[in-house]
Amino acid sequence: MSQAAVTVVGSVNVDYSMRVPTLPQHGQTLAGNDFDICLGGKGANQAVAAARLGATTRLIACVGDDTGGQQALAAFAADGLNTQGVVTVGDAHTGSALIFVDDAGENCIGVSPGANARLRPEHVEAHTDALSSAHCLLLQLETPQETVLRAAQLARAGGCRVILNPAPLRGPLADALLAEVDLATPNAHEAADLTGVTIASPEDAERAARALRDRGPRAVAITLGAQGALALTEAGVEHVPAPRVDAIDTVGAGDTFNGALAVALARGDALSDALRFAVTAASLSTLKRGAQPSIPRLDTVEAALG
Repeated sequence: MSQAAVTVVGSVNVDYSMRVPTLPQHGQTLAGNDFDICLGGKGANQAVAAARLGATTRLIACVGDDTGGQQALAAFAADGLNTQGVVTVGDAHTGSALIFVDDAGENCIGVSPGANARLRPEHVEAHTDALSSAHCLLLQLETPQETVLRAAQLARAGGCRVILNPAPLRGPLADALLAEVDLATPNAHEAADLTGVTIASPEDAERAARALRDRGPRAVAITLGAQGALALTEAGVEHVPAPRVDAIDTVGAGDTFNGALAVALARGDALSDALRFAVTAASLSTLKRGAQPSIPRLDTVEAALG
């Protein structure tokens, strides 16, 4: 197969993150430290991951006509992303995220969509070639769901595999969208919200995966944090544990997983190998702070895989 080609339709954010002893409770003020400003957004994170891990990668997105948007475009160019599908809009700021990370590496996040809310179906229609020529299309839910649906429809019509990371989950997910999905990749919380199955073990994850697959996706892969990932396809169930690491920041780990999984599947890896590659990349990303700064490169992941 030719070099893996991945197209990502999704969000671009500027992340403002702070380290705190514990995640804040209602009405609580905490003294924090290690304040950082870096680039994020689930779409941008996944596109950067795909590019760093070896795929020819295109991003279709919107940024604001502001400093954040300019910095994002410069960073994408440095990572070798094709940004012909990134539109600069003048009536909205670049998306922003406020992130708290506790001493255990867990996080809570608030997002202001800004320009991400301006990504319309006509934007993806203008780049149909980027969908039909890719091996995988990677989607999330930080942009309007109607745009996500249109991208999935165009990709499937062109013979491109559609991967949907249903995050962040902010209300009902249309069955019409799930019907266009080849692989859905929720985390345990999202899978529970989508199916009503509480997940505390790989066995619970399998039950949730079966319930979600009944709604339309041809396959489901649920990320389980330190327990790795579990995938359900027509061929059966595959559980890949995660390598043990001393995580310091889990921000962006799910996005790294999705970008890595798309790359591995796009280059023709078997699902078990693709899951192992993705779980390893995600685990490595927890060893550094920040979303995009923590995303590993291909040689690092290959060295960890041995």
